[in-house]
Formats: sequence, structure tokens, C-alpha cells
Amino acid sequence: MSNKIINVDYIEAGKSNTNSPKVILFHSSVAGAKQWRKLMVHVSDEYHTIAINMFGYGDTTPWKTRNTQSFKDQALLASQFIKEGEDVIFIGHSFGGSVAMKAASIFSENVSKLILIEPNPFYLLEQHGRLDGFDNINSIRKTVQSLGEAGNWGKAALLFSDYWNGEGSWDATPATRKEKFIHGLQQTHYEWDAIFKEDTSLDQWVNNITSSVDVIHAKDTVFAIKELMSLLASSAPKWNFIEAELGGHMIPLTRPDYINPIILKLLRDI
Repeated sequence: MSNKIINVDYIEAGKSNTNSPKVILFHSSVAGAKQWRKLMVHVSDEYHTIAINMFGYGDTTPWKTRNTQSFKDQALLASQFIKEGEDVIFIGHSFGGSVAMKAASIFSENVSKLILIEPNPFYLLEQHGRLDGFDNINSIRKTVQSLGEAGNWGKAALLFSDYWNGEGSWDATPATRKEKFIHGLQQTHYEWDAIFKEDTSLDQWVNNITSSVDVIHAKDTVFAIKELMSLLASSAPKWNFIEAELGGHMIPLTRPDYINPIILKLLRDI
């Protein structure tokens, strides 16, 4: 990142003097840190939680550089929240899940647990010959980026929303929410580059992440995520995979009543 000063916006909850590990959360594309509000309330009696707004979200510095954004760029936003010798747990959803994976490898000496909800390092599908899944999501990426470059964010939002949330979801979105959604979608222009141009191998992920890893995914999620979960499960036998019956890719938002108790149980299980 070329900016000399980067402001990192965040929200926090819970007791900072707790003996439990600090929990740092990375949000999905478009959503922002507020996607974690219900989870933060749910666990605040036991954990000090910090939800980071990544580049361009909230009041965090926008990505103002021609350099290709990487998972590492986003993961390093957590550095100011981690003290030397401090025990930390990372939680990430979707793009935030991929960022949490990178953070867990960078701050491995501090991390006791990693909880991933449908992480999206889709470049791994191409590396391992899962081309149907890769081509499916790559087509979405190319179309959304192309529409964005043409300034047609309305059509880009319709495609993006209906892909991840189900057909008709964009039309059902309130007008006030659509404006915020489009602002978040503009940040994904750079996030797609991180997702598709990362070069960490699957073996490196498995070997560099030394903490315990829990991966939550929905049975009714999109095809590309299903392919990625299958690949990860076959390559990381020590990781714990949990399948939810319903909720789709956006399960932290669509089924917080279901997933938040699961996350609390996983946090306690160290």
C-alpha cells in the first residue's frame, strides 16, 4: 500500500481484561465490520472482540494505489490490535476468511484458533484442476469488474447480489441499502485481484497455519464454494469441517441464530 498513513476503522465489544483470547474478525466483501454485531453481542460476556473494517469500508483508508491488492495487505491491518505474546483468535467470512487465513500464517505465534466461514481463495481451484468451479466464479468476477470499469454499478450489483444471495435478492433490497451495497461493491474491484492472484500453494496454507482450524460451510451454498470446500477438506485432514443445512454463502447474516452458538462453542473449544 502506497499510503504512508493508514487509518483502520473498527468496532469492538466485550471485556478487554478477560483471560480469554482476543477475537479479531474480518468481514466479507460488501458487508463491512457491522456484519459481526450480533455475534459480538452473543460472545461479549466471555471475549473481547474487534471487527476490522478492511480497506475502503467504514472510515478505513481506501485502497488508493495501482498496486495489486493482496490478502497480506488486508491481513496486516490487524497488526495494531495484536500485542507481543498475546493470544488471538481470527474469524473470517468469505473474502474475510481468506484474509484471516493469511493473518493466521503471518501472526502464527499469536494465533490459537482460526474459524473460517466459507473462505474464498478461488485461485486454488485453478491450481488443482477444479476448472468447472473456477470458470463459474471467474466468469462472475470478469463481468462484475467489467461492468464496474464501465461505471455500470447497478447491473454489477444485481449480478453480484443474485449470485451470492439468490435470484431476486437485488430487486428485494431496499433502496437505502442498495446505495450502501454499491459503495461496498466498488471495493471488490481490488479484492477480486487478491482472490485470483494470490500465489500461496495449498500445501503452504496447511503447513503455515499452525493453529487449530474450523471451517463452516452451508450445504446450499454456491457451486464454486462447494468445489473449494471439497478441495480444502481433501487436502487439510486436520482441519475441522462443519456443514450447515441451510443459510447459503451469507450464513452469518441469514442465520445468525444458528451460526453464532456454533461459533461460541468453537471459541470455547481450545
